[in-house]
Amino acid sequence: MKKNSIIKVIIPAYNEADSIAKVIAEIPNIVDEVIVVSNNSTDDTEKNAQTAGATVLQEKRKGYGYACLKGMDYIANQNSTPDIIVFLDGDYSDYPSELTKIIAPIQQKNIDMVIGARVKKWREAGSMTFPQIFGNWLATTLMHLFFGAKFTDLGPFRAIKYEKLLKLNMQDKTYGWTIEMQLKALKQDFTYVEVPVHYKNRIGVSKVSGTLKGAIFAGVKILGWIFKYSFK
Repeated sequence: MKKNSIIKVIIPAYNEADSIAKVIAEIPNIVDEVIVVSNNSTDDTEKNAQTAGATVLQEKRKGYGYACLKGMDYIANQNSTPDIIVFLDGDYSDYPSELTKIIAPIQQKNIDMVIGARVKKWREAGSMTFPQIFGNWLATTLMHLFFGAKFTDLGPFRAIKYEKLLKLNMQDKTYGWTIEMQLKALKQDFTYVEVPVHYKNRIGVSKVSGTLKGAIFAGVKILGWIFKYSFK
């Protein structure tokens, strides 16, 4: 794939007014468009994202997947077709500047999908909760047992060829988005790699791991997708 690829970034965001501008500011200028999908935010997320230079969309239906699908629908209705789509959280827990190494395997080695793996040695203390750490371990262990996968993380910071993303026919509307993408990529024999990334404590409180309900719901969704594909 050419090095001067057309790159679009999709950032789902729910009440991330304090962090969203910081995220956008640190995204490398090789990106052609940053798309922030406000997932029914009630604070200044939309205003701050727009001021920072992002395209801002609204998705009233709550759910990480709903927001991602909204961004994809917007891209599908544009005149130009991107080469690479990058997904990134809006809470400033990732290092947006690492986008260049996330997309490098796609541009240099023609890999289909890249997952940013939040390796322990590069994680800030407390940046991942116990439910997140255990959930990642369980999900990736099961994917290894059932599908021979080499994933170690379900990290949200990821890149994928746009043409491949369309072939996945993504459907999950909430917390199962990341695991659905990885499972479908395995089923369709996409090439993939993980790239170690740094990870820090987010700004604000997590809507998933920060609540017992969110953690349980996310766990159920993740396991549901794994067992669904295990018996297909």
